[in-house]
Amino acid sequence: MFKRTETKHQLSSSRILENERARCISFLSGSYHSVLFETRGRISPFENGMLIISIDVDVGSKELGLINQGKNDRNVSSRLSEYEVGEIEEAALPEFIELFERQEVPATFAIRGQLTEVHGSALETLAKSKVKHDIGAHGYYHRKFGNLSYDQAEAEIKMISHGMQEFGLTPKSFIFPSNSVTHLELLEKYGYECYRDYSNFLHDSMCIKKHGELWEVHPSLLIDRYTKFAFLKRILDVAIKRKLPAHLWFHVRDFGKEFNEIKRNSKKVFVPFLSYSNKKEREGVLTFETMLSAARKAHAVAMTSSNFKPNQQQENRRP
Repeated sequence: MFKRTETKHQLSSSRILENERARCISFLSGSYHSVLFETRGRISPFENGMLIISIDVDVGSKELGLINQGKNDRNVSSRLSEYEVGEIEEAALPEFIELFERQEVPATFAIRGQLTEVHGSALETLAKSKVKHDIGAHGYYHRKFGNLSYDQAEAEIKMISHGMQEFGLTPKSFIFPSNSVTHLELLEKYGYECYRDYSNFLHDSMCIKKHGELWEVHPSLLIDRYTKFAFLKRILDVAIKRKLPAHLWFHVRDFGKEFNEIKRNSKKVFVPFLSYSNKKEREGVLTFETMLSAARKAHAVAMTSSNFKPNQQQENRRP
């Protein structure tokens, strides 16, 4: 009895420390990024600021955990099993889809290809959404592409194409599992138009760049349940003022591990922020974009503007 109580206490203490650490990192990230974007200026070719949101769906259904029998766990998470991540996403994805639908905001949902093996998944809900979301690809087994040979990566992309075709879908956006960006030539070969680069404090930015025939829609900020509205508003205001693309991204489980927790946290973060964003969109100073629509907008501008040099960072720092 005593041992069991002690174990529960240790687990509870560990969870509290983990949550406090995540809260601290989120606050530091929001502070850093809001200051960074305010002090870093760019030459913008766009008419308005853009808000882009991308969501990484690493599993999508607990059924994949059963299909793969634990053999794919390490490709998905170091702390949770594939079944557990799938269970979280299966329960919470419809909530995010409904949230974006209510706010009439399109987003890029990066769907893992193997989810096409599951009937009645959130993929079907997404395909029927009233909002025109960008349904992109996120690998097939969520294996790091940096660990795959050319042939292995090509096999996964072929499987994604075949699976998505069963749903009448042809993904044009690609988000690399674990942000392991490589084999870009394969994305070109199979008709993708854009991808998201890796994200970290020093690399995050507000820009869209050309890489060969692909458009790299750069990440600006990883958000989670601790992200403050004040930071998001500040970052969006910079994007509006300088007519830049603000690209926010997250995993479903970044908002919690239980449905009610995720529902509560997603509303706390997104409802005030998207309400403010909608206000700016009505004022005509902001557009809602997916990765694909933003890439196509960049392509259109590049074709008509001699000032837009998409292969360059085009960055000016304030004195």
